Amino acid sequence: MSIKTYFEKTTSSAPLAVFRIGFGVMMLISIIRFWSYGWIEKLYLKPQFHFSYYGFEWVKPIGDWTYFIFFICGLTAFFVALGLKYRLSIILFFLSFTYIELMDKTTYLNHYYFISILSFLMIFLPANAYFSLDNYFRQKQYTQIPKWTIDSIKLLLGIVYFYAGLAKINSDWLFKAMPLKIWLPSKYDLPFIGENLMQQEWFHYVMSWSGMLYDLSIPFLLLYKKTRVFAFVLVVFFHVFTRVLFPIGMFPYIMIVGSLVFFDAKVHLKIINFIQSLLRLFKIKSQNIPISSFQFPKQKIAVAFLMLFFVIQLLIPFRYVLYPGELFWREEGYRFSWRVMLMEKRGYANFKVVNPKDKTYFYVDNSDFLSSFQEKQMSTQPDFILEYAHFLGKYFKSQGHEPIEIYVESYVAINGRRSQAYIDPDVDLLKQYESLQPKSWILAFKDDIKGF
Repeated sequence: MSIKTYFEKTTSSAPLAVFRIGFGVMMLISIIRFWSYGWIEKLYLKPQFHFSYYGFEWVKPIGDWTYFIFFICGLTAFFVALGLKYRLSIILFFLSFTYIELMDKTTYLNHYYFISILSFLMIFLPANAYFSLDNYFRQKQYTQIPKWTIDSIKLLLGIVYFYAGLAKINSDWLFKAMPLKIWLPSKYDLPFIGENLMQQEWFHYVMSWSGMLYDLSIPFLLLYKKTRVFAFVLVVFFHVFTRVLFPIGMFPYIMIVGSLVFFDAKVHLKIINFIQSLLRLFKIKSQNIPISSFQFPKQKIAVAFLMLFFVIQLLIPFRYVLYPGELFWREEGYRFSWRVMLMEKRGYANFKVVNPKDKTYFYVDNSDFLSSFQEKQMSTQPDFILEYAHFLGKYFKSQGHEPIEIYVESYVAINGRRSQAYIDPDVDLLKQYESLQPKSWILAFKDDIKGF
């Protein structure tokens, strides 16, 4: 089949409609959950300093107005689920959610990044073509849409899983069962599995290897019709099990709901019929809306743009090859690469403020400026350490301490190894600046982690 023929193929719009509803509902629940736990105040309002992403230093919490950003994010997620003013809603959701994600690098999680790029992708998809309030107001619905629109979601999900599997092909994960050996003892109190299985060393290796095999194979098992139901059962089991073991929020449920997109239209039509039966309980009746022929506006431009989008998604995880040294140690190119829960790092960072003229110095109490969560993240990541040093430089200069130099005594332990010196203690961090260049002041890792 030629590329032109493929992009002319159509398919039922029901899977995309169900995906839109599931995505909107999951995001709305996520925002409500985040707000109700008091995390907006704890993570974004109380700290006096926030770690920024390179190039996005201007994205900061805006005081009490930060709540309004979360409100917009939750409201637009609800509108996306309803299919109400869909294009505007998904754009506003993408912008508000991404702004939230960029406000503080401390809160970075792979699944936050996944939601940002997925919502960006959805801007270009006709997810309101069927079973939406937009259908009702325009008195048109489309039962057929271009096949590539649904396949693009499958491709993105496949990239997330497959790259997560590739990342697990490393010597610590497969041959040392690290960091699972560190994390699982805290779950020994779980009924049955905690008492009888998790305390067995072989079980740690079974979890490591099965996690790698699951991530590498699940996209293909979901694509193949004969193994799809079995694969979905695996998806449910895997994500429920990991949710029991680890505090990873809504991500397991998002992936379970998202995996439904691989099923045929018959399954999604049954889901839509079920939703309609629930609506009838509230005396909300669906109307017969005329069916129209869907015409994708400027499809060639959208397809070209999304092809570029996917090329970028395929390349970004491999940018680490441009940097020297051990990736897990230096973390240059680590984020945005679907390396999920692969390492346990613990660190210590003691900052020394020096007046070179008077040859006097004093040490910084990090708790005066950072929350315990921020300090934990900062102590093991070089870009955090550098940004914090510059913040301290500005702060103490404003207090009249000049001239000034800032050094750090830093030690990090990774995946159960002994602590090693991390940052060159003789380098004045105020003379170093964040860039895409390798950081020469990170000390060498005295070990080797083989893998992707």
